[in-house]
Amino acid sequence: MNHIQGSLIYEGKAKRVFACKSPDKVLIEFKNDATAFNAKKRSEIKGKGRLNCKISAALFELLESNGIPTHFLELHSETFMIADKINVIPIEVVIRNLATGSLCRETPIPQGTILNPPLLDIYYKDDNLGDPILTEERLKLLDLISMIEMEKIKNITRSVNKILKEYFDSLDLLLVDFKLEFGTNSLGKLVVADEISPDNCRFWDKKNSDPKGRILDKDRFRQDLGGVIDAYEEILNRIEKTSSKTT
Repeated sequence: MNHIQGSLIYEGKAKRVFACKSPDKVLIEFKNDATAFNAKKRSEIKGKGRLNCKISAALFELLESNGIPTHFLELHSETFMIADKINVIPIEVVIRNLATGSLCRETPIPQGTILNPPLLDIYYKDDNLGDPILTEERLKLLDLISMIEMEKIKNITRSVNKILKEYFDSLDLLLVDFKLEFGTNSLGKLVVADEISPDNCRFWDKKNSDPKGRILDKDRFRQDLGGVIDAYEEILNRIEKTSSKTT
């Protein structure tokens, strides 16, 4: 791996970030670790890192081809990608197309309700605080980002949702919801960062009517449904099948 300079910059729950020979780039390793409920539930799932890395690379390329700036540069191996080094903005943006998960626990909205327009929520990225939801007033109070930048992030997120929703619909998958993270690169450009995978997206198989059987994302781990790798493999297989048709 000739891009690794050797120093570990950061290690999170699912990824490690290493320095590269170029100071403006990093090498991101996708780990096999699986966590849920703010890392209160943990496990190691062999092969998960490889699948998330390849899925994320394919989806970042899709976004780039549609004019969405990301930190992704290229795949380095099956579990490593090269990306722009960024200054992380400590917020998480969640967009929901259907109601499930925490939204149904925290509100009387029934499971599976179509949300039109999609609901966009902002969270403070801090594991120690449990990633609390942020109102606009709290965003201003914390002064994490300007309101102009926040509007840019919201617009990018809605554009990403439109692109991904249509793309996954063509793969017979419902994009239920997903989380995005953002940062600025060495040129000060706002980019989509982190990953886009079944770890931070919810996918339901349109061809399966069973409420549990249709789940093809980390909810299989959260809910002890089993078949996590099979679900992730199914997502990658559908992506690669579509890619092979267009090449």
